[in-house]
Amino acid sequence: MAEIVAFTDNIRDLSNEEGYQFEFVCERCGNGYRSPYVIDKKEKGRGLLRAASSLLGDRVESLGKLSNAAATLDRGTNSAQKDKAMKSAVEAVKDQFKQCRNCGNWVCVPVCWNTDIGQCLTCSPSVAEEVAHAQAVAQSRQIQEKAETVDWTKDIDIATRAKVTCPNCNAKIDGGKFCPECGFALSKKKFCKECGAESAEGVKFCAECGSAL
Repeated sequence: MAEIVAFTDNIRDLSNEEGYQFEFVCERCGNGYRSPYVIDKKEKGRGLLRAASSLLGDRVESLGKLSNAAATLDRGTNSAQKDKAMKSAVEAVKDQFKQCRNCGNWVCVPVCWNTDIGQCLTCSPSVAEEVAHAQAVAQSRQIQEKAETVDWTKDIDIATRAKVTCPNCNAKIDGGKFCPECGFALSKKKFCKECGAESAEGVKFCAECGSAL
């Protein structure tokens, strides 16, 4: 009776026509391990036969076609060599994964396994990591709350229309009274010569005394 080959649901078959390789992925973090690529010796021999057929003509080519047909059939039903390669790959990574009895997921031991509890970190989070996360969240919230108590707009001129482009040279502007590129005055305020009242840009007469600006 042939030996049963154990496998898990977190395995990806990366095998191709020339050899075998398997990838084992943690179902929590997505990281994992890939087994070394194992060359299929039979397929390598068939490859040599195909190479010979291109040099020696139709007779060897016919043998090559029969070999390829057998290989296709063998691949369709898997093979003893593939089972052997898969068993070897499972054996190589078995200590790197644990299956959580609570959720059933296979997770990597170094990152996602809670050794003290015997479950994955999703089902049984690390106390120290949870405390550190809660502290970071609380700290961020408290920073926001303290920032709200400070007047961050006291030095900003809200009454003057803000400009983002200099009307003289078209340079990008990030606040200020003068263009950093050409020195053009960005805020042209007018003052009445009669009463001294301030007037907005473009106004022709003083709103306080009616004098011409």
